Amino acid sequence: MLLKFYQFKMWFLFFSFSFFLKRICMWFSWSAGIEKVVEKMKESIPKVEWDYEGIHYFDNGPLTVQYLLVLDALNFCFWPDKDLHYDNFAKGLKEALLNDKSAFDADHLQKYTGPQLRELLKWPRPLPLEEERVRLLHEVGFELERSFEGKASKLVESCGKSAAKLVALLTRNFPGFRDHSVYKGHQVFLYKRAQIFAADLWGAFKGQRYGEFNDISSITMFADYIVPAVLQQLGVLKYSSTLANTIKASSEIGAGTEEEVELRACSIYAVEKMRELLSIKSGKQVGQNCYMYSYVKCRAILNLLCMDSFSLYLFSDCEFFT
Repeated sequence: MLLKFYQFKMWFLFFSFSFFLKRICMWFSWSAGIEKVVEKMKESIPKVEWDYEGIHYFDNGPLTVQYLLVLDALNFCFWPDKDLHYDNFAKGLKEALLNDKSAFDADHLQKYTGPQLRELLKWPRPLPLEEERVRLLHEVGFELERSFEGKASKLVESCGKSAAKLVALLTRNFPGFRDHSVYKGHQVFLYKRAQIFAADLWGAFKGQRYGEFNDISSITMFADYIVPAVLQQLGVLKYSSTLANTIKASSEIGAGTEEEVELRACSIYAVEKMRELLSIKSGKQVGQNCYMYSYVKCRAILNLLCMDSFSLYLFSDCEFFT
């Protein structure tokens, strides 16, 4: 029943795009923009290894699963501190675990304070949304202890090799992973970080052991704040003048606002269309590898276009950030 409910929500997400496209405040050049990008990509589809930068902890066992759940619980809102990036968290948590294998035990997670989290990461000043990050650590530790014997690996084992069920379990048991909004009366489920956890497992374990999912293609691209900027630069998305002016002025686009939901949802739709067209034009099934290059912030495309930075717009809430 849980899996069917999640599959319904995934279906509802894509069904909702017809609703989005009729009411959107952005303009789209789906056919022209996507065709042009796919033509460039079809001969050399980007393939990015999960830990190509060597920044993640990996021991091929349950501790890696624990690490990834903690990392993905904290994977949001770096932008207020210009020196803070995802890499700082990935490497910082890795070093903490190498120094103390019990650092992410469920009972320890429930006791961390803001200063202790900073010490764990070796970060010299308060983190953006530090109190919320600490609250999420407590939530993860509490729920792991209550429902999964304190182990994230037990959570993964309970999903029966289904990425969809894993996302459903995460969003049911851990409220901090519930990423959904109401858009013009329609509920939209995006579930960025919950899906990232499934993809991290799949990438880290190369589709084996804790990363073996029979339905990995059921997850979508993970809608962060980098991908829409890349798609706009590629000509796949075209913003309305109102939205473009908001972005140019570096004005905040609040979480749950129509603009934020539109940017995220239409980015998912665009990447899905790119994937479909790539499969047709290349004659190859383009699956999770295509999603993975989006997950690592489109670095392959950024390098292709010689772009250094995409600080094109700001969002006021943690959920939209990687």
